[in-house]
Order: sequence, then structure tokens, then C-alpha cells
Amino acid sequence: MKYMLIWRMNDEAQEAFATAEFDMDAMLETMGRFNDELIDAGVLLAAEGLDPDPASGVVVDYSSQPPLVTDGPYGETKELFGGFYLLQVASIEEAVAWAKRMPGAAPGMKTEIRRVTTIDEFPQDNVWIQKERAWRESVGQL
Repeated sequence: MKYMLIWRMNDEAQEAFATAEFDMDAMLETMGRFNDELIDAGVLLAAEGLDPDPASGVVVDYSSQPPLVTDGPYGETKELFGGFYLLQVASIEEAVAWAKRMPGAAPGMKTEIRRVTTIDEFPQDNVWIQKERAWRESVGQL
């Protein structure tokens, strides 16, 4: 099963991270070792960070027509997403075990874990699912 581990941090943790003095090489070494463990275990599918400046993003709100686009920062957001890992593991318990080992975790930070649905879970006789399956096969995703 695929699980997405989504890094989240509250305003205080975001501020602490933004103003902290840290050794970039040491941080990259720590993250690199963790990533190597994920790769060696054969569970890492993808991992990306998001721009740490919430003002660089936007929100598309579908509560009205046309949808309303609002520039960041997100005043109503209590926790910002900072990045994610996408893992192929046997269970949510295994995903939790990896999340507990996440380097750089500190008070005010959380990792949300969500199962990623697969195309096989949708009606296979649907024309749109068939088109998507064909595309995924053509680009090597299936």
C-alpha cells in the first residue's frame, strides 16, 4: 500500500525553524541518511519539500463561482504543510514506524499519514479510469 507522510508545523515551529541557526551540511547529512534507509528498505517512492515561505503560495477556494484565489500567507491555517514522503509499505503501522524516525522533528511539528488510493480501487469499466490506466501504463507508472 502507498502512504503519504505529510510534514506539518504550527506557526511557532515554523518561526523557530526560520530563525534557527543550523549547519546546513549536518541537516543534509541527517536527511540523506534517513532517505538512504528508506531507499535501502525499498519503500521510498518520492520525497519533496515545499517552499518554506507561505507567502509564496496561493489557495484556490471553491466556495464561490468563480473560485477565489488568495495569496499566502494563510491566515486561517493553523499548520502549514512543509513537504512529504510517499512510501510503499505493507501497513499503516509500518508507515507510522518510519514517521517516528523522521529526522529534524521538534515540538510543534507533526507528520500526517494518509493512505494513497490506487487506480485499482475505482470502477474498471469506467472510460475515464480506462484512459488513465492506459496513460499510466504508457509512462511506466503501472
